[in-house]
Amino acid sequence: MSAVIPAPGELVAPTRFTQDTLDWVPWVEPLPIEEVTEHHYEALVQRSRVKNPYFRLLARDPDILRERTKADLDIFLNTDAGLPRAERELAATAASRVNGCVYCASVHSAFTTQQSGRREDVQRILDEGVSARIDQRWDAIIDASVALTQTPSAFGAAELAGLDAAGLDDLEVLDAILAASFFNWANRLMLSIGEPGVPPSA
Repeated sequence: MSAVIPAPGELVAPTRFTQDTLDWVPWVEPLPIEEVTEHHYEALVQRSRVKNPYFRLLARDPDILRERTKADLDIFLNTDAGLPRAERELAATAASRVNGCVYCASVHSAFTTQQSGRREDVQRILDEGVSARIDQRWDAIIDASVALTQTPSAFGAAELAGLDAAGLDDLEVLDAILAASFFNWANRLMLSIGEPGVPPSA
């Protein structure tokens, strides 16, 4: 079964950054489900991802997808040490807000809320942008994520000092850098191959 890509004018684009669930529609045909092989499933890592057109599109190059997915899951789900999951998601949210990736921002802001319970603070970042001030720790993570996203080479001593002053240890700093950097790349990929839409029932 191939993806049904709406004709021009049929997709209802979101008008704001939101924590609500959005659809995502590819501009390039994803791999049809009936053509997915065990090699593709291994690349997806989580078999349920086959339902997502984004991952089926990336599955056209399964070896690259496998490495991308393993990196993604390790950065965000390997919480034996380093940043709590909520603050990794916060870094991804900040990067997505800067890049204007409404879909990624919706996913990762919702995870930030789910993991932190701080829905109003998260919504302020979406509504006001990354200049919104929340508290010292979140502000430092946001500022570091913004610097990495806008001009990676400009990230440096000032951002590291802010993270240190906010109480982050070396592993936490590394996690903040990895989460923001991964989504700085992931946003650009997603923005170049499709667009978000508001689900019909929304």
